[in-house]
Amino acid sequence: MVKYIYTKLDRNAPCWCGSGRKYKQCHMAFDDKIHLAEMKGYEVPSKELLKTPADIEGIRASAKINIAVLDEVASRIHAGMSTEEIDQIVYQKTTELGGIPAPLNYEGFPKSVCTSLNDEVCHGIPSPEIILQDGDIINVDVSTIYNGYFSDSSRMFCIGEVSQEKKYLVDIAKECVEVGLKNVKPWTLLGDLGAAVHKHALENGCTVVREIGGHGCGKEFHEDPWVGYTTEPGTGMLMVPGMCFTIEPMVNLGEADVWQDEENGWTIYTQDGSPSAQWEVQVLVTEDGYEILSY
Repeated sequence: MVKYIYTKLDRNAPCWCGSGRKYKQCHMAFDDKIHLAEMKGYEVPSKELLKTPADIEGIRASAKINIAVLDEVASRIHAGMSTEEIDQIVYQKTTELGGIPAPLNYEGFPKSVCTSLNDEVCHGIPSPEIILQDGDIINVDVSTIYNGYFSDSSRMFCIGEVSQEKKYLVDIAKECVEVGLKNVKPWTLLGDLGAAVHKHALENGCTVVREIGGHGCGKEFHEDPWVGYTTEPGTGMLMVPGMCFTIEPMVNLGEADVWQDEENGWTIYTQDGSPSAQWEVQVLVTEDGYEILSY
């Protein structure tokens, strides 16, 4: 684990965050507080994970494109279209707005977006052979690079007349994100957030995927911390203002077990073939709670 690296600046020196304010008026008390937490044994983020005011503005600009792309998908998605068409919409709208689709060629991923249907948990690869059918549920996961900053969010779409159980799952998955958001509180632990999400899913007859979770995002596509949703209370990294990460629990109607497609090396499926749903938001931890950057 990389430590915070506590370096006390001169009180009147410019703050390390780039705000232009004196250290004593900006992050001096913050550094003292996070150093004390680290001395008490809490896991704290490295200073590199904390976003400066300039970083935050850059991420907001990237997120504006990400939201617009998902809005475009929402306005055009329909039964009878292929997931390849969704990929084309994402690529065209992202580049039209000056962005770059972050998934494209990321560690060999061949497309601009992830499209995961029904029992596909995540990382579904768009294809001209996959045609949306009445009754499908699909997660469209969009990620954008703009001026070097990353944004990431996803939405569920119900195609045509969806079964009552699938609609229920989609709703519970969204509620799980809302529960997660209520637990984004500065100076509390990520494990508490994950535990609350898990509790809500279980109380409503669903399960949460253990192996895949949220992640830091902003200056890189995937940063620390890893954000799990089957965690224990009182564990995990301390959430502090300036942290930026995704909340994206993958909720299954059946068992939590999953498997990976060995042929394409990407797509994750539920082990029992039950449907899975996921909504994703990107949040910034603030002094008094959180700011949703992308949704």
